[in-house]
Amino acid sequence: MTTFKKKLIETSLPLEAINERSSREKSVRQGHPSTLHLWWSRKPLAVARAVLFAQLVDDPASRPEEFPTIDEQDVERSRLHQLMSELIQWENSGDEQLLEQAREEIRRSNNGDLPSVLDPFAGGGSIPLEAQRLGLEAHASDLNPLAVLINKALIEIPPKFAGHPPVFPDAASTRTNWSRAEGLAEDVRRYGDWVCNEAWKRLGPLYPPVRADGGTEHTAIAWIWARTVKSPNPANPIDVPLVNSWWLGKKKGKEAWVHAEVVDGEVHYEVRHDPDGPKGDDDGTVSRKGAVSIADGTPIDFNYIREEGRAGRIGAHLIAVVGEGRRGRIYVTPTTEHSTAARVSRPDDIPDGAIPDNPRNFNTPNYGMTRFSDLFTNRQLVALTTMGDLVSEAREKILANALESGLPGGDGLESGGTGAEAYADAVTTYLGLAVNRINDRHSSVSTWDNSTSKEQVRGVFARQAIPMTWGYAEANPFSNSSGSIWETFEFVARCLERLPAAGTGFAEQKNATDAPFPNAVVSTDPPYYDMIGYSDLADYFYVWLRRTIGSIHPKTLGTMLTPKFEELVANPYRHEGKAGAEKFFVDGFNSVFGRMRETANPSVPLTVYYAYKQQDTRDSGTASSGWHTLLSGLIDSGWEVTATWPIRSELGNRMLASGTNALASSIVLACRPRPEHAPTITRRAFVAALKSELPEALRTLIQSAIAPVDLAQAAIGPGIAVFSRYSRVRDADGFDMSVKDALVLVNSALDEVIGDQESDFDSDTRFAIKWYRQYGWEQENSGIADQLARSSDTSIGALERGGIFEAKGGKARLLAPSALEGAWDVVSDDRVSVWEATVRLAAVMAKYGADKVAELMPTIQTRVNLDAVKELGFLLFHEAEKKKDSKDAGLFNGLVGAWGDLNEQARRFAAAAPRLGSQQSFDFDDMEG
Repeated sequence: MTTFKKKLIETSLPLEAINERSSREKSVRQGHPSTLHLWWSRKPLAVARAVLFAQLVDDPASRPEEFPTIDEQDVERSRLHQLMSELIQWENSGDEQLLEQAREEIRRSNNGDLPSVLDPFAGGGSIPLEAQRLGLEAHASDLNPLAVLINKALIEIPPKFAGHPPVFPDAASTRTNWSRAEGLAEDVRRYGDWVCNEAWKRLGPLYPPVRADGGTEHTAIAWIWARTVKSPNPANPIDVPLVNSWWLGKKKGKEAWVHAEVVDGEVHYEVRHDPDGPKGDDDGTVSRKGAVSIADGTPIDFNYIREEGRAGRIGAHLIAVVGEGRRGRIYVTPTTEHSTAARVSRPDDIPDGAIPDNPRNFNTPNYGMTRFSDLFTNRQLVALTTMGDLVSEAREKILANALESGLPGGDGLESGGTGAEAYADAVTTYLGLAVNRINDRHSSVSTWDNSTSKEQVRGVFARQAIPMTWGYAEANPFSNSSGSIWETFEFVARCLERLPAAGTGFAEQKNATDAPFPNAVVSTDPPYYDMIGYSDLADYFYVWLRRTIGSIHPKTLGTMLTPKFEELVANPYRHEGKAGAEKFFVDGFNSVFGRMRETANPSVPLTVYYAYKQQDTRDSGTASSGWHTLLSGLIDSGWEVTATWPIRSELGNRMLASGTNALASSIVLACRPRPEHAPTITRRAFVAALKSELPEALRTLIQSAIAPVDLAQAAIGPGIAVFSRYSRVRDADGFDMSVKDALVLVNSALDEVIGDQESDFDSDTRFAIKWYRQYGWEQENSGIADQLARSSDTSIGALERGGIFEAKGGKARLLAPSALEGAWDVVSDDRVSVWEATVRLAAVMAKYGADKVAELMPTIQTRVNLDAVKELGFLLFHEAEKKKDSKDAGLFNGLVGAWGDLNEQARRFAAAAPRLGSQQSFDFDDMEG
């Protein structure tokens, strides 16, 4: 089998830069492709761009004719890392000079060519879009039609009309040059304004203004509703409001909450503004146990509420109205005018479809809301159908204006046209996506976020599910807050302006098990076993999208609902239980990656993403099953894993992540086809190979820019690389070793490597490690301390002089980080251990931040080796994790995870410091890593 050059991704990545850029990108809104339309678990562009670049560019060690020595290879690798770090910044995503540098590097490593890239699970389109940005021919395929349309909007449509001026009357004359998709974006903005203005003419009376206490008039932002059920108490059968919290806003000095009172058998609501609002059990009527009647405290269990819902007897009360103030929100008591405005008839021509019987992702059917149309109020249905109709009307105007501008008629967009018909279809597609996008805020399961930082309508998909909600917020599409139709057109236009709109892109609806891989480079983010039910969730948007622009994309949007059965997700309710779902997923996965092995570009490794949960590094569970399934599927399909890289690609402050074991990171795997005649070995030989190869690979990882929290996942790379190079690993009983068992051995090897570091530390540090492992920061008998000190070649007195230990009254303990976070005169300290330096720096980092740590590092380096400090940080994180001490684990991960930045800051401090005494000889070479 031909041997191909190693790529950068198989050797090293600037992980710290990738993680930082990825995290920052999650807060970018204006112009980001994620604002085009919602998709679940979309990968950050920085990650996709970095992985593609590293996947396609040779590692310097594989070009010895250019870089013959290790030093020259290190210099070149550092240069490539620096280029990557600049390339993946969001601000540089349109820097053509920088992008051209990246393209030239790719050409140098691929015989002067820019290969084509295919993502067969394209989803939200990050990978194909970044392939196109790097100048590569981008191919995106997905079974889900919503994903296909998103990818068409990102990579296929913009290049067709790149550089074309807008056709809206007089718009073209506002500028002399229209590059990329800027003309298309301007038309989306102009015709979007027309849709908004026409919608206001037809719908304005449904959204009356808010009148504040002083009589001033304000635009309404939202109407806050509470669902109701009839109290089961026949003596007091009021309509009971079901409310999680009565609070509307909690900003200090601007508090607002709802006071509910029963008068003559009816509930009256009043918005109050004093800070002493409801607390504890008084805040709301619904808890995890059920509800209570505000009239007499009658308990109402969820079974009763479900029965009422299925019988169609759940109602709703308007409990508050929110308006736009000059300096924040205005909360007012609802009036008859606002209640009357919401009472509109249900329109006839509404998109519909049954909500799946999938209790994991959908709770509303339990309460009688079984159709997608049930998830909207009548007023919302009227507004959304009206705006959808206006998009269709706008297309006629766009077509007429395009013909007037001189474009020939031609075929429609889906038939491959590039004339007026196709252009009208293109602009209308973006208008349709924009109108469809606001459905996330316009639903009767959208809620009001009363936190001090937000105070706005929260989207339906704060989780990857459609939950049942009790109180809900009905947004005003004509406000300036979340859910604004004006804002959504602007978001789409700004996204278009920043797209590369260059080269060619192809987005097709295909089942990945049928997709061809004709010599393409493959990078993909496949479904995560059973974590996300994409097709079921996508129907929420799809039914509306099909109504609005189905005639423009009859092939893509031809089915009534999105395809379900063939979707490569392990859904037990769709595949006859858990075992059937697992078999379906494994068979499909192996089929896809088996075909990739036969037909994909052999000179470039395959890259595959997998998202794992924060607690799944060593625990079993659903995500672990998915992780083992993915690795097993790749290996069984003939792939050899050559590298794994942990990339922190998800925000920890998302609603889904708060207080849950949520998706936190992605593992990126690089894989090569395993030789057809790879050997079979025994378990004993495999363990010997692990012990021979893994220690050096893990030490390299520890000295790199990897954070301790990611080490266990990164260790899988070199470990599974050993396992997957063999066709079989035989256990003593003759059976094949599973991936799960192999990972256990890899974790054991990691424990050994980290444990082996202890012998290299000074005696005080060796003692402290042993004590921490057994007793943590707790007190223990001084006699035990004396024995352990002697065996570690130190003494209690020496440990006390070293400032890390305390012995009094027959008891002894290690000094906790909180005791070592104060001022420290390193120079005059007569006994400095690696332990003291590490714990002090971790404590200072947690309390005072990186600047203070970096300020200390140049002086500390004169007393201890900073590489040893970093290694001890890894070890202590590892020990804290095993003790399930999240506080200590976070402390040491915070220090080591920021090591690269600390180095750079320390260099600046050293350069600025007076060059006196020992400071003249600072040597930061030991701090490289």
